[in-house]
Amino acid sequence: MSTWRNRAVVAALLAAALAGPGVAQAAPAAPAAAQKQVAAATITWTLERAGNPTQDQQTAYNLITAAMNAAVSRYNNLSDLGKNITVRYDPGVPTADGNINGTIRFGNRAYMTERTALHEIAHTIGVGTSSGWSSLSSGGTWHGAQATALVKRFDGSGATLSTGGGHFWPYGLNYENEFSNTAADRHVQIVVAMVRDGL
Repeated sequence: MSTWRNRAVVAALLAAALAGPGVAQAAPAAPAAAQKQVAAATITWTLERAGNPTQDQQTAYNLITAAMNAAVSRYNNLSDLGKNITVRYDPGVPTADGNINGTIRFGNRAYMTERTALHEIAHTIGVGTSSGWSSLSSGGTWHGAQATALVKRFDGSGATLSTGGGHFWPYGLNYENEFSNTAADRHVQIVVAMVRDGL
């Protein structure tokens, strides 16, 4: 065995010994040409909670947690988007709102649903809130090629992706009666396509 190989083996054994049980070691970097896959991003969220919540707050926290867990799971299963989101219960908010800074506020109990959570996550990603949205949604229609092609695939060659007031449709999940598992999946797919378009 060559001196170079001996040193490589010793270095590998030393690194493994130092790592200890349960600590992963990074594999040697592959050549640039072989690195084709990029690790998927993840949407994460945290709920700001009162230290000693009232019954009203606890009920809201339970509803929000169920809604956000379902929505984040759907986004993470169907996309490679990443965002760290902070969620608050704010009874002064008439419905719910999301901001590109990564905050979502839920107020009214009727909006503490997966549908609303999906919709508000889209706002944190840039729907209606980013400069890309402003440039690609002029005149009431989305102008990005990927999201436009996707809505045509879903709904036929004459379909368009309409925009207005910081929202899109179809599949924007703007109202509770728009929710179904199919619509929710397509919502996520369209948001991903919008991001690829430059959202």
